[in-house]
Amino acid sequence: MNILRRGRLGNSIKEDVARYTTSLSFDKEIFEADILCDIAHVIMLYEQGIIKKEDAKKIIDGLKEIYKKGMENLNLDPSLDDIHMVIESELIKKLGEDVAGRMHTGRSRNDEVATDLRLALREKVLIITKSLIDMLKNILNLAEEHKETLTIGYTHLQHAQPTTFAHHLLSYISAIERDILRLLDTYKRINISPLGCGAMATTGFKIDRERTKDLLGFDALIENSMDGVSARDFILEVMADLSILGTNLSKICEELVLFSTYEFGTIEIANEFCSTSSIMPQKKNPDVAEIARAKLSTLNGNLITALTILKALPNTYNRDLQEISPHLWNSVYTTIDTIKMINGMIKTIKVNEERMKELSNANYSTATELADTLVRETGIPFRTAHGIVGEVVRRSIEEKKDMIEVIYDVLEKYNLKVDEEKIRKALDPYENVKMRDVVGGPAPKEVEKRIKAFKERLDRYEKEVDEKLQKINKVKETLLNYEI
Repeated sequence: MNILRRGRLGNSIKEDVARYTTSLSFDKEIFEADILCDIAHVIMLYEQGIIKKEDAKKIIDGLKEIYKKGMENLNLDPSLDDIHMVIESELIKKLGEDVAGRMHTGRSRNDEVATDLRLALREKVLIITKSLIDMLKNILNLAEEHKETLTIGYTHLQHAQPTTFAHHLLSYISAIERDILRLLDTYKRINISPLGCGAMATTGFKIDRERTKDLLGFDALIENSMDGVSARDFILEVMADLSILGTNLSKICEELVLFSTYEFGTIEIANEFCSTSSIMPQKKNPDVAEIARAKLSTLNGNLITALTILKALPNTYNRDLQEISPHLWNSVYTTIDTIKMINGMIKTIKVNEERMKELSNANYSTATELADTLVRETGIPFRTAHGIVGEVVRRSIEEKKDMIEVIYDVLEKYNLKVDEEKIRKALDPYENVKMRDVVGGPAPKEVEKRIKAFKERLDRYEKEVDEKLQKINKVKETLLNYEI
């Protein structure tokens, strides 16, 4: 007998309808969470005197047995709709309905699935955050090696100003640190308990929501039962965080592709992250970085799908909500896998320091500092200096001469005099970098300070993540070993 349909609907259900509406294909993500939720709920029911001790013990032991055997050993009958009913049906087979049928007292699948999603997602968010911290530590290690490695910075993908490779790498750290902070902040809104909200109006049984909150390691309760069963904004927030993270990671992938080309030639991606051509034997294609760019774009599509599913749904539970889950988990695993790939590429990257230095010396990259020097040495307005140096660059291009060969003629035209040593210093890329010791600048000493500061903050984030993971693991250990 189908324990879900037998009363109101009887046992009749078309197989194609059952397969169309079931969530079992993606409920594997909440199997463990559902067992934990069930055990916590049963403990609370027993402690509140709602079910007997012997029944509670049998139910908890049965749930542990189901957990040990795994979801793959369950009868995944699509007519049961979801993992919640599959587990309950399995328990009834083992213990009989007079015992196992008491587990769902004072609870609905609506608050159950809302709880399961939060339990499963909070751990995945911490795993993603932890992997980001690990990746950033590897980027910092690379930056430490290249604090004085000159390279060129770009705006509009055109030569802009000299910088160092370390300074460039720290731009990745700076951006992705914000992704870490977003995820840690989002965790606060994931880790609140809807259990006990029932279908939408709680229950007449004297349940203890605080107790199940504590048993499951939540930090707080959702204080309105209608919101508790319908809220999926925590999922939207995670998916939005991952979309923003994906944009930042995609930028890294784009630059790995770009800078590894023959035309740029400043880095080389390790062979294991590349492929070759089926026809051109000389090719070394950055396939992993390219595929990562494409996969990361799916995070945006998943977010839009979830937003669209939720748009204009009436309050409390609607079955539409289950269709968000596959898009959520796709975003989660795409992110986890892509971070692993990017981390691997970063750790094995080869840096062409000579090519970087060559580019830093080319194409008038020091023109800005030359204008700044004119301002400092002559007292003219920057806008005037900007025009003068622009004229120097134009004449240098037209006359096919170095800037140093034409600058004095231009300065004489404007009745300006600057010491030659100051001019040469202004045109030296390394001197350009060294004097830019403003906070966040590329000067090696300043970069060293930023590396230290980033390391200290990453250590703090890692400690916070580890503490949260330890708390989650303690919840699992306590519930899965609970004895009445």
